Amino acid sequence: MAPTSTLFTAPTFEPAGIDATAGHKIMQQLIHLRWIAVAGQITTIAVVSLVLGIKLPIANMSAVLACLIAFNVGCHLRWHEQREVSYFELFLALLVDVASLTALLYYSGGIANPFAFLFLLQVSIGAVMLRRRGAWAIGATTILSLVALSFRSWPLASPFEPDRTIGSLYIQGLIICFALNAALLVFFITRIMRSLRARDAELADLRQRAAEEDHIIRMGLLASGAAHELGTPLATLSVILGDWKHVPEIKRNPELLEDLNEMQAQLKRCKSIVSAILLSAGETRGESSARTTVRTFLDKLAAEWRASRPVASFEYQNHIDPDMPAVFDATIRQMIWNVLDNAFDASPEWLRFEARRVGEELVLSVSDSGPGFDPKMLEQFGKPYQSSKGRPGGGLGLFLVVNVARTLGGSVNARNRKEGGALVELKLPLQSIAYEEAHGRKT
Repeated sequence: MAPTSTLFTAPTFEPAGIDATAGHKIMQQLIHLRWIAVAGQITTIAVVSLVLGIKLPIANMSAVLACLIAFNVGCHLRWHEQREVSYFELFLALLVDVASLTALLYYSGGIANPFAFLFLLQVSIGAVMLRRRGAWAIGATTILSLVALSFRSWPLASPFEPDRTIGSLYIQGLIICFALNAALLVFFITRIMRSLRARDAELADLRQRAAEEDHIIRMGLLASGAAHELGTPLATLSVILGDWKHVPEIKRNPELLEDLNEMQAQLKRCKSIVSAILLSAGETRGESSARTTVRTFLDKLAAEWRASRPVASFEYQNHIDPDMPAVFDATIRQMIWNVLDNAFDASPEWLRFEARRVGEELVLSVSDSGPGFDPKMLEQFGKPYQSSKGRPGGGLGLFLVVNVARTLGGSVNARNRKEGGALVELKLPLQSIAYEEAHGRKT
């Protein structure tokens, strides 16, 4: 007969306990696959009775199948709404499968039925899904079932050939049972290994993200402290430069006065950088993010960056249409600047900055005509201290870009262009920057 339970994805909970979500997922899979098993059993009974002409107690076997169907319907109704599955409930589900297989074998020849070896499948499932005592209990139950079937069962009304050649129905059934067991176990084990590898990869990614976030926190504390320390000398320099503008010798010297104005402009820029650092750390210096639109913000950012960098050719294309209200903070602004600065360092002759909307995402692309990324660097893209510039501390800019985008629910992709140079693409969900009109607040 066909097995009463089939395979499921390997559980992701630890042997010492059961995760409710993983247990519910496994139970749902057992329910779905049990329907397939019921269909296989009905088909097998029909083939044996109608094609092979072997008489079976159809009424009794139908009663067993009806009970199994009723149990599966009950499981579906219970766990369709309830999301938690206990260890005992999973153990009970496997016991029901073993009991139904035992009953069907009882009415189809008992241990003389070659499909009796399907008990091994039940043992394999129990060994993976249950704790040690539960697995041993399933194994002991199958052994007791086989022993009981060897003493008492409903005899098949079909003689088995004594020579046991390939023409024997018993040998054919035995081969089919072995092939079924082998195929299901191979499938089962590969699913287990794939699930374990996926879980290990996820854990490794979580550990890596935790280490990177710790690195960001330490850098943020260092930058915040440095910004606080720089505030006082910058304020002092601002006062001194203001006083110098009133000195008669400087007022009468146009060259000195021009230099002084340039120094004040650079000082103002330093103060704005310090303010941006403190704003990113949640410690504003009086400035605050203002409501704007996506198109306006990007147009202003591109104009400011172009005015402060001596790039020979800068192509800016904004395809955001229609525009939408949004709120941007200094962190997002600095993230985009970092990408532009890295592209400018690699290609000061030509740069292209393109913005477009794709579905519910804001996609920002920065292209350059430089040497492109080294293949090894692409593999480690966004990792700290991975840089081709050859200077200490390099690679932190892109590291921060990747982590800021990840925090906002977005992503950063990099690749080399076919025509030469590199392309870095930032994807940010519009929901993370959208401004909700109805409530006048950021969503």
